Amino acid sequence: MIIPHPVLGPRDAQEFVYLGDASLLNRPDWQVEGAGEAYHDYMYQRDNPAGLHRELWFHEQGDRSWLVVTRDTTTHEILKVEMARDVALGEGADR
Repeated sequence: MIIPHPVLGPRDAQEFVYLGDASLLNRPDWQVEGAGEAYHDYMYQRDNPAGLHRELWFHEQGDRSWLVVTRDTTTHEILKVEMARDVALGEGADR
């Protein structure tokens, strides 16, 4: 699978480490009521979707950047790749 890195261009997926669901960028607020349950869900509850999914990938054998990859898990087609920093700061296209 080829991942089109936003800065470096097309890169082989073997250069990356898959780190899971991109919703992990949205860590719960520890100061609100019910924070314990929210953290439990954040740490242990995961979806296993078939179809479109936003994933975190780390470019371990390259520039060590974090990416949010929108990918169809049934076909492995990559629809969009964004820098995770931009997504976390609300600068991504989906925000």
